Amino acid sequence: MFSKSFLSILPLALVVQAAVPPYKTDCGNGHSARNPKCCVWFDVLDDIQTSLFDGSKCGEEAHESLRLTFHDAISFSPTLGGGGADGSIMAFADIETSFHASTGLDEIVGEQKPFALKHNVSFGDFIQFAGAVAVSNCGGGPRLQFLAGRSNHSQVAPDGLIPLPEDPIDKILARMQDAGFSPAETVDLLASHSVAAQDHIDPTIHGSPFDSTPSDFDAQFFVETLLKGVAFPGNGSNLGEVLSPYPGEMRLQSDFAIARDPRTACEWQSFVTNQDLMVRKFTKVMAKMAVLGQDPRRLTDCSEVIPVPKPAASQVAHLPAGKTLKDIEASCKKTPFPTIKAHPGPETSIPPVPAS
Repeated sequence: MFSKSFLSILPLALVVQAAVPPYKTDCGNGHSARNPKCCVWFDVLDDIQTSLFDGSKCGEEAHESLRLTFHDAISFSPTLGGGGADGSIMAFADIETSFHASTGLDEIVGEQKPFALKHNVSFGDFIQFAGAVAVSNCGGGPRLQFLAGRSNHSQVAPDGLIPLPEDPIDKILARMQDAGFSPAETVDLLASHSVAAQDHIDPTIHGSPFDSTPSDFDAQFFVETLLKGVAFPGNGSNLGEVLSPYPGEMRLQSDFAIARDPRTACEWQSFVTNQDLMVRKFTKVMAKMAVLGQDPRRLTDCSEVIPVPKPAASQVAHLPAGKTLKDIEASCKKTPFPTIKAHPGPETSIPPVPAS
């Protein structure tokens, strides 16, 4: 607590300024923003939470919206071209969604584009905004930074800049390094798979998730990816798929490899018992990814529009029912795998993620 004598020597203007809250613009409908440029995003938020995310759910549209942020942004290379997070995947949807790595994204692009046009915001802005709102709808999710002001001018991104699940890990890490991400940051980005599902690697099990808690942004994904694989969840081995620990759960070849590679295994393991660390690192790396190809100094910080996420159902990852530490394929040589509790109850079986 400052003494009266200390306060008496401060300039009056400084004392008054500290006591007055920052001015906010009235955006209508009970919303206010520090920058009037952000007001339009409250209108977009209200619209997509109702009409795209079915009442703020962490369902299929939320999962696909988060996936879209990556596929638009990672198409960036200092040597090969690509505009990064510029909305080109929406502007040139007939071309870019036909890339093998973006199979199936034509659906979410088709759902999102009318909202961007309706509210007269750029495609690049809308994609990153919708992804940030989507993950905030998932329990335990981060409240991501959102910067607005991307131009609506873009060019078609080159094919081949988006890593594939069947790619060798050396190729994946080299592609990510070319875009400006370290091996550890690649792991950080993969926290998105805690609320993800597949539709096209095995179309017979549409919506099969990558962990047993696909509506929660939690560390369960980082535990279950390290479990020994025992079976394929669908019609057998498919390109980009490896053995899964459970019926109904899909495991990507790339996730399997990154979880066990010496360059990435310790970063992977670090999230197993540290939900907060996972959220912090994902938030930081997403802020970096969302401005690939952009000059952040020319953008406006509208992060206050992003909703505050609810807590995850469980803040502590566990060994799924029917599994023990002997089923974990720990690969970090620096530190032993942490002791985690087993979940009581019958052996886990994961149903597909329901369509929203």
